[in-house]
Amino acid sequence: MEDVKDYIRTIPDFPHEGIMFRDVTTLFLDPRGFRMAVDQMLAPYAGLRFDKVAGLEARGFILGGAIAHQLSVGFVPIRKKGKLPGKTIAQSYKLEYGEATMELHDDSLQPGEKVLLVDDLLATGGTAEAGIRLVEKLGAEVIGCSFIIDLPALGGRKKLESLGMEVKVLCEFEGD
Repeated sequence: MEDVKDYIRTIPDFPHEGIMFRDVTTLFLDPRGFRMAVDQMLAPYAGLRFDKVAGLEARGFILGGAIAHQLSVGFVPIRKKGKLPGKTIAQSYKLEYGEATMELHDDSLQPGEKVLLVDDLLATGGTAEAGIRLVEKLGAEVIGCSFIIDLPALGGRKKLESLGMEVKVLCEFEGD
């Protein structure tokens, strides 16, 4: 039986020496693999009602758009600072060296809306946590976080679960 992990290539020493980069573009290239990933990301939420899918920049846009289309709900992009044209709200988070900021249009969610947060990879959880906080600032509720890949050694899943989030992943890779 095929697994989404079979479609993901590993590129050694990218973007820095010692990093094993998990490249999902090979998964996206294959129509069967891409459909499998989208279907498996949706499966845990079958029968639940939610209003929007929020995707984290950048590969979360690809997944989030496909999932939102499948569910006939709206899609909300959560972007790096300075990329959205309208009025935004911002949330900063810590990186290994420094800080980054994610933004969300201030009118993209309504209080009480239910949101599924998606991205390709869960590492330290900083970006996902920023996305969750942005959704909550607008009064909406994240009902789940769905990722293709988890890197358990980096602790992102534990961080999100400590925030009360339900986290679903399709596969794991050891290391970083």
